[in-house]
Amino acid sequence: MQEKVTQDHINRILWQAADSFRGKIDSSTYKDYILTMLFIKYLSDSYKEKVEQYTERYNGDEQRVQRAMSRERFVLDELSTFGYLYSKRNDPEIGEIINKALERIENENTGKLRGVFRNIDFNSESILGKAKERNAILRSLLEDFNQLSLRPSQIGDEDVVGNAYQYMIGQFASDAGKKGGEFYTPAEVSELLARLVRPKENDRVYDPTCGSGSLLIKVANQVPNKKIAIYGQERNGATHSLALMNMYLHGIDDATIEWGDTLANPLHLEDGKLMKHSVIVANPPFSLDKWAMGFAGEGNIDKKFKMEGSLDPFRRFE
Repeated sequence: MQEKVTQDHINRILWQAADSFRGKIDSSTYKDYILTMLFIKYLSDSYKEKVEQYTERYNGDEQRVQRAMSRERFVLDELSTFGYLYSKRNDPEIGEIINKALERIENENTGKLRGVFRNIDFNSESILGKAKERNAILRSLLEDFNQLSLRPSQIGDEDVVGNAYQYMIGQFASDAGKKGGEFYTPAEVSELLARLVRPKENDRVYDPTCGSGSLLIKVANQVPNKKIAIYGQERNGATHSLALMNMYLHGIDDATIEWGDTLANPLHLEDGKLMKHSVIVANPPFSLDKWAMGFAGEGNIDKKFKMEGSLDPFRRFE
């Protein structure tokens, strides 16, 4: 019997992985790489274990194994697994190899993962430095994560991985100080809000400024079977990606999280009108300067723009 992987062990390895980046780039940026790698490791370990189970069940009949795997929650091929990436850790093109793996994962799971990784670039010279330095960081990151097993049989409760994700987002928010509020609502505040709104089964729950989705997840957890419709929108591209991954890691596969400016371009509409929801929760970006610039139009960018209620087709500001 394989030894269970504890929450503390996962958290410790993740924080160790953060050491690969410290002093080189800002934590508000490197969190995206660590959390994306955690997501890939989780998908890979789950996939690998399922393949082994089906291979045993079907006595090695590869066709039946592939057919069974195609019906699983997520589909991977060998070139997009963590094991493949780890085997290429010394390759001078490792950044591009990881990018291609992310693209393959998206293409294999278009219904669920389309666009999830579009805002993360493991081959970015401007963020990760020139090839030699970049490759050293990525090799170290892969070696750190190779110490971690996220097989379902070893982690037991799926939320162990989701909790690790929340833990890291919380750590990075703390590290980022005031800026952390852009992608994270403190767990205690989320929990209090979630209980106060008392969501019920089949409710529609909406967060117009959802960040990494932690508040929506707390609300979903108030409904025992999580049978609840989750909607959110986030303006920051990288944070939007984190929100999608966060949902999947908490077992919420059908959340509708949109990317865009909620004020200037609300994307949850029905028949051309704003969608209505049973419950709305939010940690609005109160400190955001120039919040209305999305209404300004190109010709107004350099002028002294003044927001007027008539500029909003949904008449929210009159």
